[in-house]
Amino acid sequence: MGLIKDFLTDRSAAAIGQGVISVGTMSSGMEIALPYLAVRGAKPGKTLWLHGQVHGDEINGMLAALRFARGLDPASMSGNVVVTPTGNPHALDLRRKRNPYDDLDLDQTYPGNANGLISERLAHALIQEIKGTADLLINLHTMNALFDSRVYAVYKVHPDSPLPEDQLLRLISLFEPNVACRMDVGGKGELPGNIAGALDYQCLAMGIPAFMLELGGGSRYEAGNVAQAELGFARLAAQMGILPVRTDDALPATIRRVTKRGWLTFAQGGLFVPAVGAGETLPASSVLGASIDLYGNPRETIQLAQDGIVIGLRRDPVVHTGERAAFVAQQWDEVSL
Repeated sequence: MGLIKDFLTDRSAAAIGQGVISVGTMSSGMEIALPYLAVRGAKPGKTLWLHGQVHGDEINGMLAALRFARGLDPASMSGNVVVTPTGNPHALDLRRKRNPYDDLDLDQTYPGNANGLISERLAHALIQEIKGTADLLINLHTMNALFDSRVYAVYKVHPDSPLPEDQLLRLISLFEPNVACRMDVGGKGELPGNIAGALDYQCLAMGIPAFMLELGGGSRYEAGNVAQAELGFARLAAQMGILPVRTDDALPATIRRVTKRGWLTFAQGGLFVPAVGAGETLPASSVLGASIDLYGNPRETIQLAQDGIVIGLRRDPVVHTGERAAFVAQQWDEVSL
C-alpha cells in the first residue's frame, strides 16, 4: 500500500496531510522526491487526483490545484482530493520541459521503470501511488511559453477505459474548455514519440478515467485560466459526490469535439506579429499573422487553408524555419451533453 493510500484509508478523522514520495538521491545527497497534498474527507468516498505538472514550464495547473485543495473543508467532504503538484521537479527548477539529467519527455515515459533513468523512476513512483487509489485523474498541462491559448482539453480513447467517450466529454465540459481534442495515440501527423506513454493514457489502461487539461501558456501565471480550472475542479468533485451538489450552477449543454488538429509552421525565419487571438474560430484563408525580415520587408504570411479553430498561437516574435506558428483544429463537431 502506498503512502497516500495509507493516509486516505485512515478513517480516524477528516484531515489534510502532506509529504513526499521518495525516489532517490543526487550526488550531493539531495533527495529526489515527489511532494503531495492529500485531503481526507470526514466520510469515505471517491478520490479525485490532480496532477499539476509533467513538464517543467507548466505552472497554471500547479497553482490551480493547490489553491483548490487548500480551500476545501475536509469535514464537509465525502471522499478525498489528492494533489501531486509536480511530477518533474528537476525540470520545474530549471523552468524547462524535460528533465535535465536524462532529457526524457516525462509524459512519454509512463508507467516508468523502477530501475531506469530518473524520469522513468519518477514515473514509476507516481503510478504506484495512483494505482488502486485514484477514481479519476486530471493531467494538468499548458502550452509552452512561446504560445498563448485558451483553456482546452485533450483526451484519448483506450479499449480498457471505464467510461465511454460521451461520459468523459460530459466531465470535461465542466471546465468549459474552448475545445476538447480527441488525440490520436499513434501521434500520426501531430506529435512525434510515444504518445501512449502519457500519464492519462496509462491511467485509462489501469481502468482510471483520466484526461488532460491545458491551461494557457507556460512559465507564467494566468489568473483567468487558474480560476476557470478551480471552478471545474469544484464542479467535478461535486459530480463525484466528494463535495455537495452545486444546485445553482448552470452546466454546459454542449462541447466542441476536435477530431483533427495540426501545426502550421514557418518556411522562413524572421519576426512574427499575430493578427488574431488564440481561441478564435475563423474561415478558410484567414490571416493569422505575418513576419518581416530584419530590414522590415514582408517575409511570410501565415493563413488557414480551411476553416479552423486557433487552439494555440505563437506569442514570441523571433522565428526560424520549421518552427511552429499556430496549433489549429481542422475538423470538429458540436456534441450535445
